[in-house]
Amino acid sequence: MAVLITGALTGIGRATAVAYARGGADVVVSGRHPEAGELLVKKLNELGGRAEFFRADVRSDDDLRDLADFTVERFGRLDVAFNNAGTEGVTGPVTGVTDETYAGVFDTNVRGTLLSLKHEFRVMKETGGGSIVNVSSTYGLMGFPDSSLYVGSKHAIIGITKGVALEGAPFGIRVNAVAPGFTQTAMYERVTGADEVRAAVTSVVPMRRAGTPEEIADAVRFLGSDQARYITGQVLTLDGGLMAGWPLFAA
Repeated sequence: MAVLITGALTGIGRATAVAYARGGADVVVSGRHPEAGELLVKKLNELGGRAEFFRADVRSDDDLRDLADFTVERFGRLDVAFNNAGTEGVTGPVTGVTDETYAGVFDTNVRGTLLSLKHEFRVMKETGGGSIVNVSSTYGLMGFPDSSLYVGSKHAIIGITKGVALEGAPFGIRVNAVAPGFTQTAMYERVTGADEVRAAVTSVVPMRRAGTPEEIADAVRFLGSDQARYITGQVLTLDGGLMAGWPLFAA
């Protein structure tokens, strides 16, 4: 199995790369920092997989074209793609949105996902199908104050996922998304800041904790596997029960 992961150097992307390598998959990990990428490749090879690093910026159409082509050239095909690259950008009220803050979020989260899909779809169509998993968020299923750009970008990813799933179905290309809730990543730590804020955040989660990157990785692997062969155009929410009705639960 050949797997491509964007945003692979930290957090959920890294955990997913590790999980696939432990299962013996061939993995191409991508990001913007070669030194970190090569260190990750060394770890993945030690775990039993065959891994390569390819430097790519998801805001670049040329980079993503070359990334998809490299994966096929190196491993013969592309079976699973995990589009994990993303950013929270600058938070704040909508009155503070500028062209720069908009581009800072949408160029990575939305344009990056769309361009990744463009080239992954192209090579999967040539090699007989595959599975693509995008990263949305529980913020893609609801609103949140002072986060309109991030919320909008994650809603957009769900719409794009559903649209491309319909395009891919006749070619054996499945397209789904995961929507993590609060997850123990560097982004989560940046957004929540102090320990007391994190405690307040997890207090509204029915399971009373944040998720782990490894738990999200397990879901990505499921959606990429034959066990999910009849699943496409769907959003798998991983949130400890948050979206089941947290305002009532918290009250």
